[in-house]
Amino acid sequence: MELIDTHCHLDVPEFDPDREAVLRRAQAAGVTTIVNPGIHADEWPRLIELAQSSPGVHYGLGLHPVYLERHSDADLERLEQLLAETRPVAVGEIGLDFYLRDLDRERQQRLFEAQLVIARDADLPVILHVRKAHDQVLQALKRIRVRGGIAHAFNGSLQQAQQYLDLGFRFGFGGMLTFERSRKLRELAAALPLESLVLETDAPDLTVAAHQGERNSPEYLPDCLAALAGVRGIAPEEAARATSANARAALGLVEL
Repeated sequence: MELIDTHCHLDVPEFDPDREAVLRRAQAAGVTTIVNPGIHADEWPRLIELAQSSPGVHYGLGLHPVYLERHSDADLERLEQLLAETRPVAVGEIGLDFYLRDLDRERQQRLFEAQLVIARDADLPVILHVRKAHDQVLQALKRIRVRGGIAHAFNGSLQQAQQYLDLGFRFGFGGMLTFERSRKLRELAAALPLESLVLETDAPDLTVAAHQGERNSPEYLPDCLAALAGVRGIAPEEAARATSANARAALGLVEL
């Protein structure tokens, strides 16, 4: 089975001791493709280099809302320049995080909308980070129409999901789906159209139940696949085919 991890932060320091070994184990587990979103401008060169030197690794470039204090207007100019020079698969990870109350909401909004404009003008999809802000993100997406993308770690309502679907988005599900206590999330994954779902790990965060308390890894994506297949009552092979096709369509990935 071909599996695609649509959201994994392989470039972060947590993987410095054994990054190549992690990639080998992921490939052995059937994870043929990994998408590594960017979070701040300082690490974009390293992210690009990692993707260029690692078969099957792709990247997005973006300014993550949680790292607001690290971003500047010059980073937006650099983003436009790099999109023209390197052509990543998406602009991301971008969005709004209203869960963390200390983050300046107005500045988040300005940064998010500026990146949506950049993505629209570059004709690239976006990878969204959204916490406690789905309505605000949807309002922005309706004003600034981008080429769809992925709502990472989606946990909104079915009504909100339909609005994302109407705007050309898919939904990322990962490690939290493997916990039986995640009842709302499991119900959501069962109710959404199969053609709207993609798999992700968000490694090194949000690990699967079998590795609770440990560093998450793209090699654990088969656990996410099994959980998705289980809640939908379908064979893992069917879930793998569908989520991989959905990921390719969402991000313009070439079929292997």
